[in-house]
Amino acid sequence: MKKIKEIKQPIAAHLKEFNKVYKASLRSNTPLLDIIMRYILKSKGKQMRPIIVIYSAGLVGDINPTTYRAATLIELLHNATLVHDDVVDDSYERRGKFSVNAIWRNKVSVLAGDFLLSRGMLLAVENKDYKILEIVSMAVKMMSEGELLQIEKARKLDIDEAVYFDIIKRKTASLLASCFATGAISAGANEDMVEKMYEIGENLGMAFQIKDDLLDFGEGNNIGKPTGIDIKEKKMTLPLIYLLNNSTTQEKRQFINIVKNHSEDKQKVDWLINRVRHSGGIDYAVKIMNGFEQDALNLLSSFPENNSQHMLKEIVRFTIDRKK
Repeated sequence: MKKIKEIKQPIAAHLKEFNKVYKASLRSNTPLLDIIMRYILKSKGKQMRPIIVIYSAGLVGDINPTTYRAATLIELLHNATLVHDDVVDDSYERRGKFSVNAIWRNKVSVLAGDFLLSRGMLLAVENKDYKILEIVSMAVKMMSEGELLQIEKARKLDIDEAVYFDIIKRKTASLLASCFATGAISAGANEDMVEKMYEIGENLGMAFQIKDDLLDFGEGNNIGKPTGIDIKEKKMTLPLIYLLNNSTTQEKRQFINIVKNHSEDKQKVDWLINRVRHSGGIDYAVKIMNGFEQDALNLLSSFPENNSQHMLKEIVRFTIDRKK
């Protein structure tokens, strides 16, 4: 598996151009907003989504200024959702640093997130990138619906597999699907190609979220120890759903009671995690994740072979093999 540095290296010049557009889009004449935007810029992550946009353009055509704008729109949206998520989750840490709401509190954070969203939309409108804006706007809609559906279901804990897949398709997969599709659009891909690229991203997004579920159970992470954060946040993940589907009514009631009423009790959460591991829930989730991974790789293989195709496959593998 290639490391992120190796994945970035072939498109270093393109990432430099993207970062120019992205940095320019964050500028504001409002002093407080400008300070917050510079703080967000300093704490950038791996920038995996812009990388996917750029390689997706390279897969079907030439990387060009529209590609950099598409990558910027995606990154603005992504960071807007992170800022808003930290407010919703009362989280005070992001990428090893204080989150925006930890420093400037919730009201300012919500407005900063709104600014990021509006900058992305304006960038697309100003350059008449309407198809790219349509796909990204649809992702915003789906992500909001997925988050609200998860909150609603967390109250009753009545999530079955179909509902779980619906939630993660909206909440996680829609944005990664947009990365592949907008990259392809920016390079002039036809509608069939764009649809296929969207499907690749959707499969990768589904696999990505299941991998997150598995990491919370300690599967494949650096120390092999579960965190149980999803249980504490009353999130129904695929390994846990598998356990519930393969338990008696009495056992199911006991497990749900722990999630609903004792999610802060470490001993009970650890016991539940142990039951999930022994139920075959981890193996089942790995099998489903690998299926989505293979679907993404098969679809990528249907495109003509080039360096972008090779690197997108590496990104798919990186997503599945990551340790955090």
